[in-house]
Amino acid sequence: MEPLTLGDKRIIAHQIGRDARGVIAIPRRCAYGYPQVATVYPLLDREPFPTMYWLTCPYLHREIAALESEGMIARIEERIASDPALAEQVMRAHRSYIGQRLKLLSPDDLAYLEERRMLPALTQRGIGGIANFARIKCLHLHAAHALVGDNPIGEIVLNSLATDACPRSDVLCHSFR
Repeated sequence: MEPLTLGDKRIIAHQIGRDARGVIAIPRRCAYGYPQVATVYPLLDREPFPTMYWLTCPYLHREIAALESEGMIARIEERIASDPALAEQVMRAHRSYIGQRLKLLSPDDLAYLEERRMLPALTQRGIGGIANFARIKCLHLHAAHALVGDNPIGEIVLNSLATDACPRSDVLCHSFR
């Protein structure tokens, strides 16, 4: 994981259309060196924030949004329901994500969350804060996780795309510098 620079913060703000809150690192850059996935600290404004990996790439965001609008979430949920091996892989991805998220928290933050009974939001909820691991909240979250780790849903999504980066003739983030 690369540390976050001031330039990264500026580029991410352009990529997502607002200042990014809680970003602490860049675990994945695109082929052109721009942030593609950002790591977000799991506690924002003293509230649990379950989304640890945030897809910042505008190209991937657009392409994955098109897959969502074509009904890909429902199709993958049907596959999870009918394929026990895939369901087990998805469960492992959520559990791994939860473990990674908890490792980011300081002992003081863990104590704070425990004292206020907010820790279950980060220990019992998976990718994107979802409670039912057979459901999918957002394909972007799973793709971001697959780009930095092991996520079968994200791999299905990314394998549905022609590429995981802008075409060289139209690098969207060049205009953000």
